[in-house]
Amino acid sequence: MTNDIFSQKDLEQMRARGISRETVLSQIKIFRKGILFSRLLRPCRVDDGIVVLQETDIKRLSHGYSKIAATGRTMKFVPASGAATRMFKSFQTVYHRYGKTNVDKENRESGENDTDYRMVRDAMEGLRRFAFFDDLRFKMAKDGLDMEVLLSQGDFEPILEYILTPKGLEMADLPKGLILFHRYPDHNRTPFEEHIKEAENYTRDRYGVIRLHFTVPGSHLEMIRDHIETATEFFQQPGFTYQITLSTQKPSTDTIAVDMENQPFRDVNGRLEFRPGGHGALLENLQELEGDIVFIKNIDNVVPDRLKSMTYTYKMALGGYLSELQVQIFRYLIRFYQNDTPQKFLDEAFDFIRQRLFIAPPNDILRRPKREKVEFLISKLNRPLRVCGMVKNEGEPGGGPFWVVHPDGTPSMQIVESAQVDMASSKQRAIWESSTHFNPVDLVCGVRDFSGHPFDLKRYRDPDAGFISIKSKEGRDLKALELPGLWNGAMAFWNTVFVEVPIMTFNPVKTILDLLRKEHQP
Repeated sequence: MTNDIFSQKDLEQMRARGISRETVLSQIKIFRKGILFSRLLRPCRVDDGIVVLQETDIKRLSHGYSKIAATGRTMKFVPASGAATRMFKSFQTVYHRYGKTNVDKENRESGENDTDYRMVRDAMEGLRRFAFFDDLRFKMAKDGLDMEVLLSQGDFEPILEYILTPKGLEMADLPKGLILFHRYPDHNRTPFEEHIKEAENYTRDRYGVIRLHFTVPGSHLEMIRDHIETATEFFQQPGFTYQITLSTQKPSTDTIAVDMENQPFRDVNGRLEFRPGGHGALLENLQELEGDIVFIKNIDNVVPDRLKSMTYTYKMALGGYLSELQVQIFRYLIRFYQNDTPQKFLDEAFDFIRQRLFIAPPNDILRRPKREKVEFLISKLNRPLRVCGMVKNEGEPGGGPFWVVHPDGTPSMQIVESAQVDMASSKQRAIWESSTHFNPVDLVCGVRDFSGHPFDLKRYRDPDAGFISIKSKEGRDLKALELPGLWNGAMAFWNTVFVEVPIMTFNPVKTILDLLRKEHQP
């Protein structure tokens, strides 16, 4: 790669984003080298990497967690940057066909084989059950349109127009967190509001302080801030204090795009193309929080109050499990640094990392000098810690827990996405398909060390665990690079424990019809 690959204008463009030339060059090297697939060894299963809690465990852990929460050490982190575009994809597809063809006639004659049309039809049949229905009907009525008449006539085009475009609610362009999800007798709630209510029940400290952080799109920052301020005023109770902060994905975490020859992609004006680095870029947002015990959960995985009790139970159990592990880890590290390491204590520490952290020491470790044993244990224990809820695989899309072999031959437990697996390999595909659990993004993270200092989280990510995808711009193909995913490569070298949680704690909304499922209805 020559020194003159970038012009002065290119360098100015990088500086404006806070991206160094060296970073861009390293990203181009990744495109040229390619990203290696993960080497799956076997899926994690119950008693082989996945812990199952008994009722007595849950009670003990929840009680222990309550004491931790009371001290103010806990908070919730919710990635909420995503738009609702995917939720309304079928709506947009069908709406843009109006005017070109008679959509209803076309689909009736074809036996309704069009999945997009069927989704629109099913949504229209259940339209009155959506929490945004009243707002939609009011908006249309102001313009002289009668929703009931349109529905009875099967005239979907104006309804879709008012759902999708600036003429109406423009929901497909809103952040998903601002879509009304749930009905209540006296109000309706968005995911932002549901996460606030949920956080009240497991992050509130003894002084009534509830700590919550959302990562949001910069384009809607003020709208979201106003929405949250209104929500907290509505939810306010005596003795409650909401500490809700927002951040946006930094331009400095964007990644360079390249053409199909791995040269920097330039638009028609000759400017470099940078693209968002994916949710792995949020590692910097998490780092800047300087939190202690942090729960992570996606914006669309919320339920109405009537179903939240199980969520509270398992959130507190996971938090208690993490705090129990931390107590032991910190105990070992403090004594190691005090040079208080009798052989019995070392043996206990090795049993702990094998049995509780699922770390396999080198075969010859017990024959090494004591100093090397202690150094090994410190290197393994003094890391960020995460306890991840895993649900039984019932056909939901998403990554899952696997034993993975690293290039140096050592195994570890990782959350792996399908894009990280070489599906052309029958062996790797078979391992992937034999998985018994999947990842609902239900994490609690310990991000401070035994002395109370925040870990430098960047030190524990795997830079080779990103994704390369093919996109297009201005009619030309390009390659885009996503940074290692937040709960994939960005946490690859954390200590990781998987705990089975009930499927009822996982209720994501990926398409508009998910809101008609009983879990999201009153």
